[in-house]
Amino acid sequence: MRKGQNPAKSAKSVAKPERITVALLNYIPFLSGFYAETLDVLKVSLQSMRKDAGLLFDLMVFDNGSCAEVRDYLVKEKEEGRIQYLILSEKNMGKGGAWNVMLAGAPGEIIAYTDADVLFYPNWLKASVDLLETYPNVGMVTARPFRTPEKFLQSSIAWAKQNAQLEQGDILPYEWFYEFSTTLGFSDDELKKIYNETTDYRVAYKNLPAYLGASHWQFTAYKSVLAQFLPFDMDKPMGQVRQLDERMDAAGYLRLMPVERYAQNMSNTLPATLKAGSPPKQESRPQRFWELPFIKKPLMALYNFIFNIYYK
Repeated sequence: MRKGQNPAKSAKSVAKPERITVALLNYIPFLSGFYAETLDVLKVSLQSMRKDAGLLFDLMVFDNGSCAEVRDYLVKEKEEGRIQYLILSEKNMGKGGAWNVMLAGAPGEIIAYTDADVLFYPNWLKASVDLLETYPNVGMVTARPFRTPEKFLQSSIAWAKQNAQLEQGDILPYEWFYEFSTTLGFSDDELKKIYNETTDYRVAYKNLPAYLGASHWQFTAYKSVLAQFLPFDMDKPMGQVRQLDERMDAAGYLRLMPVERYAQNMSNTLPATLKAGSPPKQESRPQRFWELPFIKKPLMALYNFIFNIYYK
């Protein structure tokens, strides 16, 4: 039997979410090996996104089954008001499973998605939304220019040829290309080869320039557009996220990037400039020994085998 009336009935209004939801996906299963610095990377990512984003936003974090230390940190951030929506998954649902929850459940009209290893620079959100709202039929905007595979740009190139001023060539400075792409694990020789064999596309529309391209690691999009591509059925934790890039292009949506750098991938280590006063460490002879290919390859294979046993 009910006793009294629910006090919530007397409320005259409810809080409204911001127009933009920044949605961050995190996965740190332990704090050693590959993941030794990733909690620090996550903290820097969160701090940088909040620092002068240029627009107001609510923050949603989806944690994909991280270890207790990481969950405790995120709960504390939520309790202190720095995270508005926090979802703690018991198990790793993979990126596709997490996207199905995040992209459908984010309350904002605009969703700015990010992996947990992105370093943001001032006005990153405003620059992204400016492109989203100026160009027609935009699918996604990534907050820095980088070389995007041309096969995912067919709709964007076709539109630009008909509706905007289009430039093609080595427009992106090699230093910018290297800065981003070196975090993906390529060697210097591989990066030079990729740069020499690929090209940039830059457009201007309504006096606002942009590079053609975008990617699944960080993007800003209308929630209504993203809803067209849900659900994602990915049977592996990683490696299949190109599906979003492919589907966006196949559906005829533009994929854009600003002409300035507003974000950088940190991967699993902090940039040297952010490691408080620590000079670069010189590699000792034992460290160089472990980097020898015939030593490193079998040990990494063993590491991956053990990792899959416990965390796949």
